[in-house]
Amino acid sequence: MVIRGGTVVDPSQNIDGIFDVLVAEGKIARIAQNIEAEGREIIDAAGKVVVPGFIDLHTHLRQPGGEAKETVLTGSRAAAAGGYTGITALPNTRPVIDNAQMVARQNELAAKANLVRVWPVGAVTKGSEGNELAEIGGMVKQGARAVTDDGRGVPDARLLRNAMLYCRELDIPLFEHCEEEALAGNGQLHEGVVSARLGLQGMPAAAETVMLARDLVLAKETGCRIHIMHVSCAEAVELIRKAKKEGIPVTAEVTPHHLLLTDEAVEGYNTNAKMKPPLRTAEDVAAVRKGLADGTIDAVGTDHAPHTESEKANDFISAPFGIVGLETAFPLLYTHLVRPGVISLSQLVERMSWRPAAILGVPHGTLKPGGAADLAIIDTQQEQIIEKERFYSKGKNTPFDRWPVTGIPVLTMVAGTVVMRDGKVE
Repeated sequence: MVIRGGTVVDPSQNIDGIFDVLVAEGKIARIAQNIEAEGREIIDAAGKVVVPGFIDLHTHLRQPGGEAKETVLTGSRAAAAGGYTGITALPNTRPVIDNAQMVARQNELAAKANLVRVWPVGAVTKGSEGNELAEIGGMVKQGARAVTDDGRGVPDARLLRNAMLYCRELDIPLFEHCEEEALAGNGQLHEGVVSARLGLQGMPAAAETVMLARDLVLAKETGCRIHIMHVSCAEAVELIRKAKKEGIPVTAEVTPHHLLLTDEAVEGYNTNAKMKPPLRTAEDVAAVRKGLADGTIDAVGTDHAPHTESEKANDFISAPFGIVGLETAFPLLYTHLVRPGVISLSQLVERMSWRPAAILGVPHGTLKPGGAADLAIIDTQQEQIIEKERFYSKGKNTPFDRWPVTGIPVLTMVAGTVVMRDGKVE
């Protein structure tokens, strides 16, 4: 197969130009101009952009236990539609993925779905309850690429320190949801003018930064690679920036919604703008954008968190936190960050492919010859209106419904097999 005449953007090799891509036996065989195509299938990519497939560090697939919200299959289809060739499966399912058998079951479900790569992430503590360490070594042997209690941070500093020591020895990252529970309390949104106006309890930014500061101290002491999930506030960006300068092994991600929305999106008690950590202020949005641009924040993670429409139809306090993101991430960020010049296309691609792959320690997010042919083709000229009814995800909970976007994934390929073409998942 030859992908003909697209603009190849591969930050892992500093490639940004018009080339052909030869795919053979599921791998990238060659990137060059005018590759002989006789007898081979040709995919015309002229006028489009060919990039390494996106990798999401932060996907909730809900299975087992939450199949009404999402399954490994429907989440994989949503990923393929969004140009993702690899996603994580976070452990806050029911039961929680906290042992080797559960990780093995996730691998079975992913193999059955057979669309995109799915890397299980195990829990740090049993049941993610924060009381006793989970079977981290056993889960890693079964293929878990990281551990996290996402949905909450690990409240016990001694327990977290022990987990970090295990992770260092196993050479895996520990993903941390930084939220000091006593400070966050029963908060429903960012603590500020909007929360006061709506009469709702807020969550201060300090709930994030207090735990982040503790975690950075422990990462420095243990040498554990720590990955900070969904960074949302300016103070957190600055703490991470200083930690990196000190040589602490920390990486971080930011979500599209924290890059694009403020807490004003919650006005009208909009449950589709309710998430953890909460949407914050315009100053925070500016800070996370700057952090993404200068490399302080390494990656974009979607925090894809599907819920049923009936759950989100509840009153604001009762509705669950979270929104979906796999099918909207790239078009939103291309439209609102790349086109206005906040970051370059190459930077966005790197933070959605190569850097997430490096954090997970998987040999993807690149178009290097010899590697798996995992890629996406983007039509940067195509305009589209986001329509939640068209999502492959079971979750329709998005604040971006009816937003106009450009930069649409039109083909997704995994190991040389086309799994999405023209918006239709194979």
